[in-house]
Order: sequence, then structure tokens, then C-alpha cells
Amino acid sequence: MITGSMVALATPMKADGAIDWDALRHLVGWHLEHGTDAIVAAGTTGEPTTMSFAEHFDVIRTVVETVNGRVPVIAGTGANATAEAVELARYAKEVGADYCLSVTPYYNRPTQEGLYQHFKAVAQACDLPVIMYNVPSRTGVDLYNETAHRLAAIDNIVGLKDATGNLERAEDLIERLKGHDFALYSGDDPTACEFMLAGGHGAISVSANVAPRAMHELCVAATAGDYDRAHQINTRLMPLHSVLGIEANPIPVKWALNQLGLMESGIRLPLTWLSERYQSTVAEALQLAGVMDQ
Repeated sequence: MITGSMVALATPMKADGAIDWDALRHLVGWHLEHGTDAIVAAGTTGEPTTMSFAEHFDVIRTVVETVNGRVPVIAGTGANATAEAVELARYAKEVGADYCLSVTPYYNRPTQEGLYQHFKAVAQACDLPVIMYNVPSRTGVDLYNETAHRLAAIDNIVGLKDATGNLERAEDLIERLKGHDFALYSGDDPTACEFMLAGGHGAISVSANVAPRAMHELCVAATAGDYDRAHQINTRLMPLHSVLGIEANPIPVKWALNQLGLMESGIRLPLTWLSERYQSTVAEALQLAGVMDQ
């Protein structure tokens, strides 16, 4: 089981939208130097829905090769077609990823039984451990706690990233799964601290893109139950957590990474570069979080 801060890695792109492979390798190395506990390649923040299959595969492979076993790599392999999700998971296994992160099928709006059968099929088709990902605000479908609990009984399904931001729900799921060898990760930075203090195992974080050391320290404190230390760090990071959602992810975080000199100003349509009216707000949050001084 992975614990700690897992960065939902943004994919560096050049101004014309082409993937910047050198910047991607440099960014992965920067995370390894700054304490990130695991790297999610081609997750939502990495813009996989705008990539060709070849690009998606190459991002996963490049991250695995650059990490070279130093921390776990979680490959984003979700798709709204079950067969496609299986193909992506099999490729991630082939190139050496440690886990796959599989989002609930978006747009199709499956039933709870459909969700169960989807994740079961992915888990049974590939022996790469599966972390499910529930983010109803993006997908239009919600994986209920009862269904997640049912899926946790499948050997190859090892965890859940919960991005609902609903702490009552999180506490219910944590209670249901006590005693199970099953990881629960926050996918919502503003509530991640409380999620972990309630018994969660870590965070798959957007904020970790620009504040890797602080997010690592927050996760260490919170998963250890150190309330005072965790809240101290989280208070400093809260302005950053908030503004990185000021426009759709990864728009604000890619602008922030550009300001840190870690990538060019590339993002793919239909997403656009951060609106000028929000740029000073994001810059101020970076300053308040101490990011500009790392």
C-alpha cells in the first residue's frame, strides 16, 4: 500500500501543445528531489483525454523509465469504454507501472451494477493493482460507498481515490473498510488533511505539482495523526488548494508551473491558458504557500 503524497502530474507541453519530453523528465526528477511519495502519470491533471493512444502510452513509459523504481508509479488508465480501460491497464503493466488509476466511466452514466462490472472486468483482465477513482463533478457518475465496499472484495482492486470532497462520505467509507487491506486516498486538496486525519492513507494531489515538499510533510503528519502539525501545514497551503480550482484543472496549475520555470505555456484545447484576471490571484497563493522560495 502506498501512503503519503502522490502528485497528479501535469504533462509539460510546448506552446503549440506538443508534449515536451525533456521537461517531463526534468519535472519527474524535481519531484523525486522534493519528497513526492508516488507519481501519477497521465491522470486527469495530465490531460490524457486530449492525447492519442500513442502519446498516452509514451507518457506512462517515460515516467516509469525516469523514476526507475525510486518511487511507485501510478498510471492513469481510465476510459469510458471498458475494453479501452483494459488495454491501457495492460500497457501500463507491460512498461512497469506499479499501479493503475481507473476513473469511473464518464459520459455513459452506468448504473451501480455497471460500475461494479466495469471495475471487475479491468481487475480481472490485468494483474496490475487497480486504484479506482471517483470524481462525479467531472464524470457525471458517482461510485456509491456500498459499491466501492463491494468492489474492495476483489483481490486486484486495492484502493480508491475519492474526489467528492464529502468528508461524511469519506468517514463512512473509512469505517466500512476498517481491517481491509484497502487504501483510501483523497483526491480533493481542500479536504485532504481532514480526510487523512480521519483515517485516509494519503492524497493524490494537484497542489503537490507546485508544493511537493509541503504536501509530503502534510501527508506524513496527517496519516500519523499529528493534528497540530498537519493543520499548521494545511493552513499555509489552503490558499493554494483553493486557487488551483479557480478555473478547470489543470489550467491554474500549469500556469503556476510555468511561473516556476518548470514548463512552457502549453495546454491543449478545449482547455485554454489561465485567464489574465486570475493570474495575480494564483501568484499571490504561490507566495503565501512559500512555493516561490523552494
